[in-house]
Amino acid sequence: MGSTAVSGGATGAKSHGSTTAIVVTALALFSMFFGAGNLIFPPMLAVQAGDNFWPAIIGFLGTGALLPVLAVIAIALSGANVRDLAQRAGTVFGIVFPVLAYLSIGAFYALPRTGAVSMETAITPLFGVEGLAASAIFNIIFFGIALALSWNPNTIMEKLGKFLTPALVILLVLMIVLSLLKWHADPSAPSEDFATRPFTTGLLEGYLTMDSIAALAFSIVVISTLRYKGFPEGTPLVRGTILAGAGAGIMLGIIYLGLGTIGRVIPNPGQYENGAGLLADAANLTLGGAGQIIFSLVVLLACMTTAVGLITATGEYFSEQFPGTYKTWAIIFTVMSTVIATQGLDFVMTIAAPVIGFLYPPAIALIFVTLVEPLFRTRTRFTWAFFLPIWVATIWSAVETLISLGWGANALTPLIAWAPLQAAGLGWVVPVLAAFAVGLVVDFIRPKAPMKVGTVETVDGEYVNA
Repeated sequence: MGSTAVSGGATGAKSHGSTTAIVVTALALFSMFFGAGNLIFPPMLAVQAGDNFWPAIIGFLGTGALLPVLAVIAIALSGANVRDLAQRAGTVFGIVFPVLAYLSIGAFYALPRTGAVSMETAITPLFGVEGLAASAIFNIIFFGIALALSWNPNTIMEKLGKFLTPALVILLVLMIVLSLLKWHADPSAPSEDFATRPFTTGLLEGYLTMDSIAALAFSIVVISTLRYKGFPEGTPLVRGTILAGAGAGIMLGIIYLGLGTIGRVIPNPGQYENGAGLLADAANLTLGGAGQIIFSLVVLLACMTTAVGLITATGEYFSEQFPGTYKTWAIIFTVMSTVIATQGLDFVMTIAAPVIGFLYPPAIALIFVTLVEPLFRTRTRFTWAFFLPIWVATIWSAVETLISLGWGANALTPLIAWAPLQAAGLGWVVPVLAAFAVGLVVDFIRPKAPMKVGTVETVDGEYVNA
């Protein structure tokens, strides 16, 4: 009896510890996702969508909250990092896609954006300082702190989840609740694309958060953190990763709805050109003289937590795949980001926009086929059903990117103009689904390789020595 009691107590303590680890990890993952872009896009979407707020925000939640969760689940179920997963579409894709993905969420865009946005929306309005010298000083300090916080990747989730994230969430909730108590919705007529296709426009706006691509990278940090916390390999680690991802996604969705509602209820919303100005005014109107300070703290915390997560994820990936230690790569990306961020937000966007547009279709295709494959596990293992849709998405996206840059637009436009949803920016969807269907048929009719004596089949369908 005594032995049973001790065992039960130990099990209960272990279960409590596991739950705590998952909650802390979910909070940290939320903070890594939630940067300045996530802060300013929803309220401006609400202003532009007007009466069509709900279909627009649902579309935004699809790519801004749900898709990142699906990406985390895809990595967890596959048991592979993004490079191992991408290599199933061929060696070239397996090398190029992960590097571009990590660089886009790292030193080429999302990481320097955290410093540039912090400077332009938090520091300049609060202190009135601007210019290249002020920007350089601020970004050296900002990224120096981010590097220090990310110096030990095994403890990053605890630092974010226990300290920075709660502070960020409290400030956000305070601003949202006060706005709802003070004002009432009086939406205007929708503008531009929100008038004719609010859902798909909201869907495309969600791309700009970059969280779906970031989720493919952050999953490594989540898995390594839970492993460090004692989660055993296999089902417990997969389940913990999925629960942490789902928790982060739910928090993202709730905060997005709250920020979107601020855009709906703030007086005279048409006067604002961007979400940063709108939220700054909302903070001033609801919190008085302290409003700008509160808003600046929200921006700084949102950007800092994201910067820490991005340095950690990119540093871990490049140290695993290329020569150099984690700390070496972390320093390299921090220095690069400091230099780029110092040039300002417009410079950052100019560099990154074509890469972002190119990456999303193949990233979504990769997530889709990875999630669907377990449904067919007993019948076949995806080969062509993996290869064909991802390459169709990649080629289609490359053509669209070239057209957007004005390179051969007259010759290339007819190649993709025929596709359904092309006008909405989703022309790649139907060709990718068709390629998946063709690949699935080929995989079903081709014989599956026989299992050799002395081997067992793993979760992902590979054969290994028993």
